[in-house]
Amino acid sequence: MPVANRSFLAACLGLLLLQACTTLPGPSETGEPAEAPAQPAPSKEVQPRPDPSTARKTPAVPATLPQTGQASWYGAAHHGKRTASGAIYDQTKLTAAHRSLPFGTRVQVTNVSNGKSVEVEITDRGPYVGNRIIDLSRAAASALGMIESGTATVRLESAGR
Repeated sequence: MPVANRSFLAACLGLLLLQACTTLPGPSETGEPAEAPAQPAPSKEVQPRPDPSTARKTPAVPATLPQTGQASWYGAAHHGKRTASGAIYDQTKLTAAHRSLPFGTRVQVTNVSNGKSVEVEITDRGPYVGNRIIDLSRAAASALGMIESGTATVRLESAGR
């Protein structure tokens, strides 16, 4: 057999083997359906923060103040990253994330359990977890005495500026 025919035959055989290896399994010889490919387990991670470039395009809808609800705080993992407003997050500044208040809004936040209060500027969007109404910087959370607990019931009021 000439070399060209052997090369052609080898290539055809290779394609047949490749096709056989990539064919999905069918029903077994006993008539039972083939097992479906395993699906990845659902993720149990906390919902990630949205891409700031997308969040910036979300128009702010003024919220009615006062509001009372759960606050949380975010710190080192986000320190130095760009917020939805375009500002660089600094955990030592008195800032916060709110789902709808316009960027630059100044809000008086009061921890209802201990009466401590702090004024923050809205620079980011969030929180994106549960029933929380505001996500505070580490500095603001510290001023409210909620670093250890991680969350607190707070009252939001207009800072009047």
